[in-house]
Amino acid sequence: MEATHVHGAEHAHEHHPSGIMRWITTTNHKDIGTLYLWFSLIMFFTGGVMALVIRAELFQPGLQVTEPEFYNQLVTMHGLVMVFGAIMPAFVGFANWQIPLMIGAPDMAFARMNNWSFWLLPPAALLLIGSFFVPGGATAAGWTLYAPLSVQMGVGMDMAIFAVHIMGISSIMGAINIITTVLNMRAPGMTLMKMPLFCWTWLITAYLLIAVMPVLAGAVTMILTDRHFGTHFFNAAYGGDPIIYQHVFWFFGHPEVYIMILPAFGIVSQVIPTFARKPLFGYASMVYATASIAILSFIVWAHHMFVTGMPVAGQLYFMYATMLIAVPTGVKVFNWVATMFKGSMTFETPMLWATGFIFVFTMGGFTGLMLAIAPLDIQLQETYYVVAHFHYVLVAGSLFALFAGTYYWLPKWTGHMYDEKLGKWHFWLSMISFNVAFFPQHFLGLAGMPRRMPDYALQFANFNEVSTIGAMVFGFSQLILLWVVLKAIRGGEKAPAKVWEGAEGLEWTVPSPAPHHTFEEPPVVK
Repeated sequence: MEATHVHGAEHAHEHHPSGIMRWITTTNHKDIGTLYLWFSLIMFFTGGVMALVIRAELFQPGLQVTEPEFYNQLVTMHGLVMVFGAIMPAFVGFANWQIPLMIGAPDMAFARMNNWSFWLLPPAALLLIGSFFVPGGATAAGWTLYAPLSVQMGVGMDMAIFAVHIMGISSIMGAINIITTVLNMRAPGMTLMKMPLFCWTWLITAYLLIAVMPVLAGAVTMILTDRHFGTHFFNAAYGGDPIIYQHVFWFFGHPEVYIMILPAFGIVSQVIPTFARKPLFGYASMVYATASIAILSFIVWAHHMFVTGMPVAGQLYFMYATMLIAVPTGVKVFNWVATMFKGSMTFETPMLWATGFIFVFTMGGFTGLMLAIAPLDIQLQETYYVVAHFHYVLVAGSLFALFAGTYYWLPKWTGHMYDEKLGKWHFWLSMISFNVAFFPQHFLGLAGMPRRMPDYALQFANFNEVSTIGAMVFGFSQLILLWVVLKAIRGGEKAPAKVWEGAEGLEWTVPSPAPHHTFEEPPVVK
C-alpha cells in the first residue's frame, strides 16, 4: 500500500504542469497570491494612466486633451478600476500569500475555489476596460453609477454592470476561503487572540465582503432591469425613486471603504512592531477596535446623502454615528504611536511607508470627520474637498500600506533583498508628490470647485496647476516600484532566513510547508 502511495506521489510530481499551465491551473496559495498581486499592479498602472489624463485636462482652464463626455468616462473608469481592480485584489493577494504562512496552515481551505476566484478577475477587467470601445463609449455616470443617469447610458453601462457582478463573485469566494482558513486551519495552540493582527483584520474584512457584495449586486441588477426589462425602480414618473439607488449603493459603499482600509491597518500593525523592536501595544484593543469599525460601518451609509432632502433627525443620527467611527480609529492610531514610543526604531523602507501611512491617513481621517458634520458637508458636497479627502484615505491609506507590505514581505516572496536606496527614493518622491497633488484640492473644494468637471473658472487655475504637477510626479515615481520588484525577482542579495534580524521573534511568521510544485527536487522516499 505504502509503495503505491509513494509511486502515486512521484507520478503526480512528474506530470505537474509547467510554464503557462502552471499559473492557469495552480492551486498553491503562494502562486495565487502572486497572480493577484501582478493583476492589481497592472490595473494600478491602467487606472493611473487614466488619472494622469484627467490631471492633464485640469492643468489649465478650458478643454485641452479630452471632450467632456470622454473626461467623465475616464473619471468613472479610474474609480472602478482602482477600487475593484487595484486596491481590493492587492489585499487579497497579500491574504493569499501571508495568512497560511502566519497561521501555520498548509494552504488555503478551498484551493480550487481559490484558483477560480482569481481567474474570474481578468475577464471582468477586460469587460470593464473594453467598455471604452463600444458604441457610446464607457459609462460616464461616475464610479457610483447613480441612477437615473446610469439607466440612460449606452451599452458600456451593461459591460460595467457585468464586470461588477463578476468581481463581486470573486470577492465573495475569496472571503469564504479566508474565513474558513482562519477559523479551521490554525496551527495547534494558536488561539484567535494569538493570531498576527493581519489575520484578524482580514477575517473581519471577509465578513464585511460577504455582507455587502450581494447588496451591490442587487443595486446594479436593479439598474439592469430598469434598462432592459421594463422595471421602474428608479423612475419617479412610474412611482420609482432614484434616491432608493443611493441608499442601496451606499449601504454597500460605506462598508466597502473599510474593506479597503482594514487590511491596510493589519499590514501596518505587522510592520511597526518589527522596526520599533517592541510587541504591538494593546493587541486586544486593536482587535476590538477593528471589529467596532466593521460593525459601525453598517449604520452610517447615508452620510453620503446629506443633500438628498433627508429629515433633520436623520441628518443628526448619521452625523453622530459617523463621528463615532473616529473613536476606534483613534485607538488604532494611538496604539501604533505607543508601539513606536521608546522603541529602538530604524527606518528601512517598509517602516518609512508605515509611518508615512499614519501621518497622511490621519489627515484623511480628520477631513472625513469634517465631512461628517452635516451643515459643512452640504457646503462641500461634490467639491474637490471630497476628492482630496478620499484620496488621502485611499492613496495615502490603502496604497501606502500596500507599499509598506510589499517592501516588508518582498524578500520572503522572491528570496532576494530589494534595493533599499531605490525603495527610499520611491517613498520620498511618492510622499512629497502625493501631498503636492492632493493637499491643494482641499483649498479648491473650500473655494467651491465642483468635481467631475473638465473645465473650471479662472480663479481655480493656480491650485490645479500645482495639483497636476504633483500628480504627474507621483504617477511616474510608481515606475520605481515596478523596477524594484523586477530587480528583486531577477536576483540580487539573498534574503536571510530572518529578513528583519533586529526584530527577532517579532515577525510572527510560521514557515509553511513547501508548495507541492516548486522547482525543488522531490524528496527521496526510502
